[in-house]
Amino acid sequence: MPSAFRDDLPPPPPAVRRPVSDERHGQTRTDDYAWLRAPNWQEMFKDTSLLDPAIRSHIDAENVYSKAVLGDLDALKAELIAEMRARIKEDDSSVPAPDGPYAYGVSYRHGAEYPRFVRCAREGGDERVMLDGEIEAEGTDYFSLGGVDHSPDHRWLAWSRDDKGSEFYDLSVRDLETGDDTAELIADTSGGVAWDARSHGFFYTRLDANHRPSRVFYHALGTAPADDPLIYEETDTGFFMGVGGTQGNGFVIIDIHDHETSEAWLIPAMNPAAEPRLVVRRQTGVEYDIDEGDGTLYILTNADGARDFKIVTAPADLPGKENWRDLVPHEDGRLILSHLILKRHLVWLERRDGLPRIVVKRLADGAEHVVAFEEEAYSLGLGGTYEFDTDTIRFSYSSMTTPNQTFEYDLETRERRLLKTQEVPSGHDPAAYVTRRIHAPAADGETVPISLVYRRDTPLDGSAPCLLYGYGSYGMTIPASFNTNCLSLVDRGFVYAIAHIRGGKDKGFRWYEAGRREHKRNTFTDFIAAADHLVAKNYTRHDRIVANGGSAGGMLMGAVANMAPEKFGGIVAVVPFVDVLNTMLDDTLPLTPPEWPEWGNPIVSPADYATIAGYSPYDNVKPQAYPPILALAGLTDPRVTYWEPAKWVARLRAVKTDGNPVVLHTNMGAGHGGASGRFAKLEEVAMIYAFALKLMGLPAKRPAA
Repeated sequence: MPSAFRDDLPPPPPAVRRPVSDERHGQTRTDDYAWLRAPNWQEMFKDTSLLDPAIRSHIDAENVYSKAVLGDLDALKAELIAEMRARIKEDDSSVPAPDGPYAYGVSYRHGAEYPRFVRCAREGGDERVMLDGEIEAEGTDYFSLGGVDHSPDHRWLAWSRDDKGSEFYDLSVRDLETGDDTAELIADTSGGVAWDARSHGFFYTRLDANHRPSRVFYHALGTAPADDPLIYEETDTGFFMGVGGTQGNGFVIIDIHDHETSEAWLIPAMNPAAEPRLVVRRQTGVEYDIDEGDGTLYILTNADGARDFKIVTAPADLPGKENWRDLVPHEDGRLILSHLILKRHLVWLERRDGLPRIVVKRLADGAEHVVAFEEEAYSLGLGGTYEFDTDTIRFSYSSMTTPNQTFEYDLETRERRLLKTQEVPSGHDPAAYVTRRIHAPAADGETVPISLVYRRDTPLDGSAPCLLYGYGSYGMTIPASFNTNCLSLVDRGFVYAIAHIRGGKDKGFRWYEAGRREHKRNTFTDFIAAADHLVAKNYTRHDRIVANGGSAGGMLMGAVANMAPEKFGGIVAVVPFVDVLNTMLDDTLPLTPPEWPEWGNPIVSPADYATIAGYSPYDNVKPQAYPPILALAGLTDPRVTYWEPAKWVARLRAVKTDGNPVVLHTNMGAGHGGASGRFAKLEEVAMIYAFALKLMGLPAKRPAA
């Protein structure tokens, strides 16, 4: 395929080599670009002016180069942004959810980047704005709302904000009678709170200097945050902490976990001064998640070999494992994802054969029924509810062709009531599109599900371009949900595909186990198998596939670029986790110790070191031809630090044998999630899509079907 880029592009910015050697387990590695890691990253995330000028100069030069390479796409990006924005209902609002005398919801003003949090009388009526994100964001380049939680007595609102993208949230308290914030500003929190039952105060977690939520505090309203008592401190740097309340409002839960192990402590919501009570002490590999109603704990767990999880009960005053009793037994291949306990019903979301469904169990007699749908591929979400004594729930449904629908469901009568259908102001005809679920054979006999959407008039003769998305880590399942943005590609003849590769839980917990630690290579070979199958079935050709993934999915992009560069016409890696070995060897970074269960600990284990060294994208760049690559980063990203893609791009340019561009764009005012506003986010999506369209010859948008 001829190059899509001009021959007279300026040279990319040179990256100075300053070799640093590291010896572990008898192996010596040299890192030429370690200097790009800011030694003062903790301080820099809070004040970017502290970034080393040499590092800033290099990143700025990369952004100038990306503008030179992609600058001729500005008109196309503007066109794409206009299309995508036209599919967003600008004055959108949620269906208010009842809680006592009020109903709470979210709405947007026309043109607003950020939501308003509103409430009205339960029976309906005029809305009152409790918090307007657009007002709070004034004067900031970046703005993200964390938790927004009203108190049980409906008098107070605890809310939090991050204005740098570093995910350090400042927590405030608003008096809903006056509309004013109190003077009780709490810095460096995780963002959310758990109120006590009397609305006298709340529990929250505070981040340490290494961005770990290591301490739980209680704040009594009207007191100085500096005097907040420490309730619990987690000294193991391998664990995260959070706080939340149970559905029955009986307890506050301190939740401690990594990616495979859980521990929980209970505090009576009516007595926040009580000593936390341990449920079950952590045991490596055993997870449990608690809800509570009427003094009974309902626990979702993989204990006793229940790898696809089961639900057990225990008395809240005697929560030890010796008192656990199976309520929903384990079934191999039926993965229970989440559960919700109400006064008279237990409801859970499960996945069978790769597709989700909701199951309802009446507590009085154990009668069960299922809520399911018929499309080949779809997304189903179990909505929460503020109330415990209710027989109604909400759930959301969509597919790659069907806009999101919100239903209210009566657990007794089984009546579904459609509350809202996502509006697409510029128009959308589901019949003009096709959604499919196909299965790619992997080399070891497994089959990899692939969700597809394309226009009904797209020729399936191998000529169509394809954007193939993948993630495949942490057990995360990428839903086959409605995505208005991707229609800008699909309407230009693209096949949009999601590869449900190992490392997620698409086919049960075993699918996750088979794609992590020593089995991580399966994630990459599954993605390549998906690309091969799309070609074999004439959906596309290898040189017509643009691969796309972000974060751990960006690591996937780096791995497949090294393993099978000839299978892709282009690669887009968003905040890519590509310097895996160096990061897992650096236990000062925010996510490293909690990540060891996912990737392995190369500090102590020679086997884990060898495994990670065998696939880490940065360490496996080699002299070969690579397709064009676009990498996106965020300067204040605490999850995948900016220097990972910066180092990767520098090494790619130094080693690869082709003339294809490798482009790095760093958002200097954002973190892991990119730009914060709902329309500002479209700038990044448009950049990705314009890059893909450029590689595929800028196919024209087809007229509406």
